[in-house]
Amino acid sequence: MTRVLITGGNRGIGRAMAEDALGRGWDVTVTLRGGNAPEGARALTLDVTDRAALGAAAAEIGPVDILINNAGINPAGRQDPLDMDFALFAEVLAVNTLGPLAAAQAFLPNLRAAGAGRIVNISSQMSFMGYRKPDQIAYRASKAALNKVMQGLASRLEAEGIPVVLVDPGWVRTDMGGPAAELDPQQVARGILDLAARLELADTGRFFRHDGTERAF
Repeated sequence: MTRVLITGGNRGIGRAMAEDALGRGWDVTVTLRGGNAPEGARALTLDVTDRAALGAAAAEIGPVDILINNAGINPAGRQDPLDMDFALFAEVLAVNTLGPLAAAQAFLPNLRAAGAGRIVNISSQMSFMGYRKPDQIAYRASKAALNKVMQGLASRLEAEGIPVVLVDPGWVRTDMGGPAAELDPQQVARGILDLAARLELADTGRFFRHDGTERAF
């Protein structure tokens, strides 16, 4: 049985992935700060910025085949390069960039115990360096930084046979994406889990769309 751990699994894409994984018969654990986990999933109530809580959770659960770093925020507020709320910027970086790295480090023993674990990180099309949009710059920068951090982690873990990849889910109809978004969260969740299930070491360090096609950083 595939054992998957999804951070931020109480709503949005995270919840959709947890529900899809349960439908596949997988053993599902989710982290959440509030709300409820899907029925059938184990819930770990913690904040991904709390490294002590992550460590305690890792000691509590067993082997993990797939870690999906999904938890993320894009709060309303001043995110313009000429009008920046620096406390907000620091919070976004803490959750979206440092949180996934902290989770990967904390659950690395669980991934090793599984024999050949995999790490999937939910990034964003807004991280793309090919255009210069100035809006929501804290969020954009946090996801661009996540891409670089996870490229580095992919290099570090390659010798252990643990692939690390990034996924652009696209514009999804969630609380964050809004009702006008193009993609259904269930469709996106299914694609991400299909990708996670077939990941190989040759994929490590790469950036994929939710449908499994590769995209540029």
